[in-house]
Amino acid sequence: MTDLPHDVPAQQQPPPGTTRPMDPLPRDEMREYTGRGLLAGKRALITGGDSGIGRAVAVAFGKEGADVAISFLADEERHDAEHTAALVRQEGRACVLYQGDLADERFCAELVGAAVRDLGGLDVLVNHAGTQFPHDDLGEISTEELDRTFRTNVYPLFWVTRAALRHLPEGGAVINTGSVNGLRGHAGLIDYSASKAAAHVFTMSLAQNLAKRGIRVNCVAPGPVWTPLIPATFEPERVEGFGGGTPMGRMAHPDEIAPSYVFFAAERLSSYYTGEVLAPTGGETFPG
Repeated sequence: MTDLPHDVPAQQQPPPGTTRPMDPLPRDEMREYTGRGLLAGKRALITGGDSGIGRAVAVAFGKEGADVAISFLADEERHDAEHTAALVRQEGRACVLYQGDLADERFCAELVGAAVRDLGGLDVLVNHAGTQFPHDDLGEISTEELDRTFRTNVYPLFWVTRAALRHLPEGGAVINTGSVNGLRGHAGLIDYSASKAAAHVFTMSLAQNLAKRGIRVNCVAPGPVWTPLIPATFEPERVEGFGGGTPMGRMAHPDEIAPSYVFFAAERLSSYYTGEVLAPTGGETFPG
């Protein structure tokens, strides 16, 4: 991984963000990853699986033997979603795509139903989709932005997981995406950080609730990762040098984060892990 591109020039693109305009292109196709059949025969639903970490997770799951369903939000993301599906299908696994807004409770329920129908069941749920609206002043955060942040980052955790629990078997897994900002806050991402802290505690609480059913619930809380969300939400000067403030002095690429999701999805690796928040943050540490 030492040859990964890390230097990021100033850049910006309109939200929700796509892969092709990014410089450098993110490493998100798991080209150097070799599966070991850890998820053979499993069926997984990944929200926000079209690009970035979601794409890398989908491809890793496919390489491990899983069939995959992916949700994405906007027409602009369709090319990314179709490319991800092609990468999974190259591994001989099924990949189905669904477009819709996870801020809509009805779509969340319909998404799970469609994934179960098209995959023939569901074993792993990855709640990954998210959004953010950076502001340096609390007074700049509009009620509409606050509502959108929580209706994208928090509400679907409840809605999608609630629907999925009708289908997840003993030995199933739920994996949520948190953030380093939910662990230590961020001055310019106040509402986003609060939403990710909610995801962490949701993980811990649901893990306790589902332990007797044999369903594990865990969370991956990455540090700075080079995904379309970054140039689509930050000003160009904040994108330049992105991730350079970590102890490792660089951002991560999605390929470096996806194995954490494989770990939590594979019962063979993580059968005694539930309620955990795993933080790949480039060396940043936290009290406790």
